[in-house]
Amino acid sequence: MTVVWINGAFGAGKTTTARELIELIPNSTLFDPEVIGGALPYLLPPKRLAEVGDYQDLPIWRRLVIDTAAAMLAELGGTLVVPMTLLRQDYRDEIFGGLAARRIPVRHILLTPAETILRERIRGREVPPDLPDGDMRIRQWSYDHIEPYKAALASWLTADAHPVDTGALTPYEAAARIAEAVGTGAVAECEIVQTPEPTAETLAAGVLLFDEQDRVLLVDPTYKAGWEFPGGVVEPGEAPAQAGIREVAEETGIHLDDVPRLLVVDWERPAPPGYGGLRLLFDGGRLNAERAAGLLLPGPELRGWRFVTEEEAAGLLPPVRYERLRWALRARERGAAFYLEAGIPVG
Repeated sequence: MTVVWINGAFGAGKTTTARELIELIPNSTLFDPEVIGGALPYLLPPKRLAEVGDYQDLPIWRRLVIDTAAAMLAELGGTLVVPMTLLRQDYRDEIFGGLAARRIPVRHILLTPAETILRERIRGREVPPDLPDGDMRIRQWSYDHIEPYKAALASWLTADAHPVDTGALTPYEAAARIAEAVGTGAVAECEIVQTPEPTAETLAAGVLLFDEQDRVLLVDPTYKAGWEFPGGVVEPGEAPAQAGIREVAEETGIHLDDVPRLLVVDWERPAPPGYGGLRLLFDGGRLNAERAAGLLLPGPELRGWRFVTEEEAAGLLPPVRYERLRWALRARERGAAFYLEAGIPVG
C-alpha cells in the first residue's frame, strides 16, 4: 500500500492529472480530500467553521484526511492517488507523519508550471454558475495562494517533493511522466520516521539539554507538527532514563555519559484520538561549545534544532508542553522533582 500525493499551486492541474494517473498505475484509486472539506459543514457548527479561512487549518480536516486515506487503503489496497495542495510544512508533517505511523509510505510529487501559466489557468477556470460571486471568490482565492506557494517553493517544497514541470504537458503526459517516475523508483518514499500510533496509554521520556548560556535544546521533528524535547516513547522492558539516553543519541548524536536526573513526572490526560499517559523529563546536563557543535545536522527524524530561552520556548511549544518545561526548569533550580497532572503541580 502506498500514497502518491500530488501537490502544487491552485491551477497546476493536480486533479486532472490524478484522474489520468489512476488509469496508468495498476490497482490505484483516486482520493480527493476536497470531499472532506465538503463534509465539514455537516459535522461542525457554522460558528466553528467561521473561525478559519481554510479547511486545512481545522485539526479535524487533517485528521480525517489521514484516517480516510488509511481506511481506503485497508479496504482496497494498492495505491491511493491524492491531489491536494499542501503549502504549510507543519501540515505536511502532520499528514505524512500520520500516514507513516500507519505504515503507509508517501511519494510526494510537485507539479511546477510557471507562474504565468498558473495565472492564465486561473483566469480560464470554470466556476459553477449557481455559486454566488463564485467567479470572483474562487479566482481570487487561487490568486491569493500564489505567494504562499512561491514561499513554500523557496523554502521546503523542492527539497521534499519530486518536481514535474507541467507547463508544456497535457494532463495525460504529466500523468505518464509521474507513473514512470514512480514505477522506476525515481520518486523515493518520503524520509519520515514511522512512529506507530499508540493503542493505549504510553510512557515517554524526554531529556533537557542546555548550552553554556543555560538555554534549552528543542528539536523540530519531521513526523509531527510543532517543536519538542529530544526523547520518545519508552519501549517495553526499557528503563525510562535509558530510553531518554537512547533517543538523545538517535536524534542528536549526543551520547550521555551519566544517567540523567529526573525533573518532572507529568500525567497527560487522554484527548481523543490520543491516549495520554506519563511524560517524564530528565536533566541531561550542560553541553559545552565543543559538544554542542557535535549535534547532528537534521536528518530523517529532525528538520532542525535550536537552543532557546524559557521565554522563546513559550512561542514554540504547545501550552501543556511549555508548562512541563517551565516546571522542569524550576525543579532543576531547586534540586527536587515535581509531579504534575496535565502540566499543573499536584501535592
